[in-house]
Amino acid sequence: MKEKEKSLLDRFFEWREKHIPQNRFVLILSFLVGVVSALAAFTLKHLIEFIQELLTSGFSVFSGNLLYLIYPVIGIFLSGLFIRKIVRDDISHGVTKVLYAISQRKGRIKSHNMWSSLVASGVTIGFGGSVGAESPIVFTGAAIGSNLGNFFRMEKKVMMLLLGCGAAGAIAGIFKAPIAGLVFTLEVLMLDLTMSSLLPLLISSVTAATLAYMFTGTDAMFDFQPDKAFEITRVHYVVLLGVFCGLISLYFTHVTTTIEKHFRKIENPYKKLIIGGSILSVLIFLFPPLYGEGYHTINTLINGSDPYDILNNSFFYGYPGLLLLFMLFVILSKAVASTVTNCGGGCGGIFAPSLFLGCIAGYLFSSLCNQSFLATDLSCVNFALFGMAALMSGVFHAPLTGVFLIAELTGGYALFLPLMIVSVSSYLTVRVFDKNNIYAVRLAQRGELITHHKDQAVLTILKVSDVIERNFMKVEPDMDLASLVAVVAKTKRNIFPVLDSAKKLVGIVYLDDIRHIMFRQELYRRYNVSGLMKLAPVRLGIEEPMETVMKKFEETGAWNLPVEDVDGTYIGFVSKSAIFSAYRKTLLDFTSD
Repeated sequence: MKEKEKSLLDRFFEWREKHIPQNRFVLILSFLVGVVSALAAFTLKHLIEFIQELLTSGFSVFSGNLLYLIYPVIGIFLSGLFIRKIVRDDISHGVTKVLYAISQRKGRIKSHNMWSSLVASGVTIGFGGSVGAESPIVFTGAAIGSNLGNFFRMEKKVMMLLLGCGAAGAIAGIFKAPIAGLVFTLEVLMLDLTMSSLLPLLISSVTAATLAYMFTGTDAMFDFQPDKAFEITRVHYVVLLGVFCGLISLYFTHVTTTIEKHFRKIENPYKKLIIGGSILSVLIFLFPPLYGEGYHTINTLINGSDPYDILNNSFFYGYPGLLLLFMLFVILSKAVASTVTNCGGGCGGIFAPSLFLGCIAGYLFSSLCNQSFLATDLSCVNFALFGMAALMSGVFHAPLTGVFLIAELTGGYALFLPLMIVSVSSYLTVRVFDKNNIYAVRLAQRGELITHHKDQAVLTILKVSDVIERNFMKVEPDMDLASLVAVVAKTKRNIFPVLDSAKKLVGIVYLDDIRHIMFRQELYRRYNVSGLMKLAPVRLGIEEPMETVMKKFEETGAWNLPVEDVDGTYIGFVSKSAIFSAYRKTLLDFTSD
C-alpha cells in the first residue's frame, strides 16, 4: 500500500512539473498557506477567548480577586509541562526562530511547530499569561509555509518565500490586517522585496485577511472612536510622544533581555515556574490589566469608554485620582510580567504587550500634558492610538509595520500623518541606542542575522566550513630539508602546514621562502622544518562568522589562512579566491528573481 501511495505521489509531482510552471505553482502554494494560516489564527484567537471567559466571567469588579494569584501559575505550569513532556523542543521566541531559519537560508521549521505553539500559547494566555498570541501564530504560519514547501519538494529559495508567506498570512489573519502582514514580513523578517516574492506574499496576506473577515466580520479589531480631529499645530507633541515611547521601548527591550539572561542560569524548570509564576501572579493581582493580552484595556482607552474602567478588579477601584499613577505602575511592570511568563514556562509573544504598553503610554502622556501647566487639551484617545504605533516601531524597529498595523487594527486611516511622525520619532530614538530589534538581537550577537544589506546578507549565509580546502600536504617540525623537498615534489600547492603529534598547527612553510635552497643538496641535512617555518598570521575558527573572517584577511593581508576546530585541531585552509567564488555564486542565488 505504501509503495502504491508513493508511486501516486511521485506521479503527481511529475505531472505538476510538466503542466504547472514553478512560478504558478508557488502562487497556488501561497494561497494554500494563506488559508491554513488564517484557520490557525482563528483557532488560537477563539481558544484564548474561550478559556478566559470560562475562568473570569464571575469576577467582581469592585475589588481584587484572589484567583489572579492562581490562574497564571496553573497556565504556565500546564504549558511548560506540555512543552517538556509532549513537544520536547524549545518553542519559545517564535519570531527569533523564524529569523534564524531565514538567516541559515534553509527555510526549514519542524513540523510540530504547525500546532505546538497554538496549544502552548492558548493555555498560557487563556490562564492569564501576560503575553500575546502573535509571535506564536507567526511561528505557526511560518511552519505551515515551510512544511508545505517541504512536502512539495520545493527548493530552499521557495521554502524561504513560503515561510514568509506563512508569517504574513498569520499576521493578516489574526489582526485582519493584510498590509501589515506584508510589511511585517519585509521589515521584521527582512525578506527582500522582488517581483517574484511580492505577489505570493500579497496572495497569502489577502487570503488570510479575507477569511478572517468571513469568520469574524468586517469591523476593525479595535473600536476606535476619536473624540476630536487631529490638529497639525499639535504635531510637536506627537514628536515628543515618539521620543517618550522610544525610551519606553528601550526599557522594555533591556528589561526583557536582562531577565531572560538571569533565568537562563536556572536549570530546574520547576524553580523557574515558582519564581516566574510567583512574580507574575503578584503583578496581575495588583494590576489586573496585565492579565492576558490586554486588549480589553486597549478597547477601553480608545473607544470612548470611561478610562477609569481599567481600575476594575483591583484595589485601586473607587480611587479615580490614582488612575495616572496606576498607569505608570502598569507600564513599569508590563515588561517584567511578559518576560517572567515566558521564562517561567509559558509561551507567548510581545506584539500584544507592545500594543498594550503603547496605548497606556500614549494615554498617560496626553493626560499629563493636559493636567500640567501646558493645558494642551490633547485628545487622549488619539494619543493612545499614536502610542501603540510608537511602541510597535520602537520595540520591533519597524516604523512601517507600526503605521499600517495600527491603521488597520483601528480604522484610523485619517490619522496616517501623525502615525507616521510618531513611529519615525520612536524608531529614531531607539536606533540611537540599539541597532537590532528585540527579535534579532540574539542572532546578531551570534553573527547569524541576515539583513537587507546584500554584502552582509551574503556573508551571513556563507560558512567557513563551506570554503575550507583540505588538500594540503602536511609536514612535521623535525623533518629535514630533504624530506620537505620530497613533499614539495608531490603537490602543486605552495604552502605546507606544520603539525605536531597532536595534529595542532605550529607553523607554515611557504614555498617562496625555501625556493632558493631547495635544490642545494649540500643543505638538505643542515636545515629542518622548524627552522624554516613561520607562524600563522592569524587562525580562523570553524564557527567564526564570515564577516569576521573577511576582516582578518583584510587586517593581515594574507591570501590563505589556517582553520582550526573548536578544540584547536588543524582542519585546512581558507583562501580569498575560494571565498570570492562562493560569494559570487551565493550573491547570484540571493538576488535572482
